Amino acid sequence: MFVDQVKVYVKAGDGGNGIVAFRREIYVPMGGPAGGDGGDGGDIVFEVDEGLNTLMDFRYQKHFKAKRGENGMGKGMHGKNSEPLVLSVPPGTSVKDVNTGEVLADLIEHKQQAVIAKGGRGGRGNIRFASPRNPAPEIAENGEPGVERDIQIELKLIADVGLVGFPSVGKSTLLSTVSAARPKIADYHFTTLQPNLGVVDTADQRSFVLADLPGLIEGAHEGVGLGHQFLRHVERTRVILHVLDMAATEGRDPYEDFITINKELEQYDPTLLERPMIIIANKMDLPEAEEQLAFFKEQLEEDYPIFPISTVTKDGIRDLLFAVANKLDEIPKNYKPVEDVEDRVVYRFEKEEKAFSITRDPDGAYVLYGEKIEKLFKMTDFSRDESVQRFSRQLRGMGVDDALRERGAKDGDTVRLLDYEFEFME
Repeated sequence: MFVDQVKVYVKAGDGGNGIVAFRREIYVPMGGPAGGDGGDGGDIVFEVDEGLNTLMDFRYQKHFKAKRGENGMGKGMHGKNSEPLVLSVPPGTSVKDVNTGEVLADLIEHKQQAVIAKGGRGGRGNIRFASPRNPAPEIAENGEPGVERDIQIELKLIADVGLVGFPSVGKSTLLSTVSAARPKIADYHFTTLQPNLGVVDTADQRSFVLADLPGLIEGAHEGVGLGHQFLRHVERTRVILHVLDMAATEGRDPYEDFITINKELEQYDPTLLERPMIIIANKMDLPEAEEQLAFFKEQLEEDYPIFPISTVTKDGIRDLLFAVANKLDEIPKNYKPVEDVEDRVVYRFEKEEKAFSITRDPDGAYVLYGEKIEKLFKMTDFSRDESVQRFSRQLRGMGVDDALRERGAKDGDTVRLLDYEFEFME
């Protein structure tokens, strides 16, 4: 089964906890703190494997979690960092954050890697908090939580040439004729249900990858029919072959088909029509095809190369393949049609998120929330008084106490943070 779009949940590993420990060695008076730092959590990494051509591995497993870092140890020993969780994806994979819409990675080349979720930093041990004022601190941090996110993974086939056109114009038959690919072909009104790739070898020892893209219909860019599911695969092609049924065996006018499909391509992505396009006049072995082709050329306003062929008699196919190979030779190998990347750095202002926000529950309790304050809470070891006092000082420094007073909090009121409750004290 061909799978080209999935949603999964990824969770990078949490950092290991730092610990509180002291040196207790003979002949070492007043040994001091010796608690080591925790190890870093594992990242979630995507790596391109050119041997894959589908996202099938993500169809049945929807959750991926990396290992957390090892806790710190005595004698100042650092906990072990966790290895990243490396997930293999096919070339042409793009990864997007479901909640923000941000594109996290666009993976094309073999062995190319991208960190999709960053592992948490290991918490600091008490050896890090020693100071002349407090030479024996009983403070240690818990590990930083790893990044977790819902992501959408899309596969956009990397093919040199893409076949587009209405259903039943002969795209699949052409692919099977010029390559070793064997797509499903039927003699009734039928459309391909998944993209098919084939490697085409020309008589002069050149080769290219040809993709038969599922039949488009009017309204495909808005989700009509099956074409909208596969329009993304056209984005990576360097040359577009527009296949037309010049014998009009389905009762449609070839010129109207040509205009309709081009509009769908343009409405999906206006840059698609800027790609080199070759028109294939198929089914020329049938009656009235020559007359239709002459009429089509009269109606055509732009100067596109047209190649009359027949996939049954194989007439014209050799010349077509040479023309496609020649056109590909004119386009640089590193041509990137997906995005127009300029060689410059653009700095954008990103508004810093608030450290915390305050709301009230129906029972009157004040609720604190926000990424920064929640991370600070998770990294605090509440089993030690010094850590609790440090957390209290950090909240005061962030302005939490003043903000609660402004909202009307009084001595003894309940304050909630995540699943925990505190008592507000003046």
